[in-house]
Amino acid sequence: QVQLVESGGGLVQPGGSLRLSCAASGSVFSIGAMGWYRQAPGNQRELVASITRSGRTNYADSVKGRFTISRDNAKNTLYLQMNGLKPEDTAIYYCNGQPYSSPNPIWGQGTQVTVSS
Repeated sequence: QVQLVESGGGLVQPGGSLRLSCAASGSVFSIGAMGWYRQAPGNQRELVASITRSGRTNYADSVKGRFTISRDNAKNTLYLQMNGLKPEDTAIYYCNGQPYSSPNPIWGQGTQVTVSS
């Protein structure tokens, strides 16, 4: 079984930067693609970015050019570097991992990101 724990959220001014981390523990080699999702109040959870185990990435149009997803398989850690943050980026950000052997993804507990002056 795999556990995912996010960190790095907080309050930042518009235009600022944050780096989110997601530490995986347990049977980490059972995880293939990983991703970051976010959910703002009143909205559905949406994909922000994803990355395969080999490093192929995918981004939501709203964050392209501002956010960068990466993973360090040796450290079992997923990252999201967020630059040029906007108030509309305010949300709870969740780490997600897709097991090879199950259609059900694994989720972290979430970390709050607030962009405000």
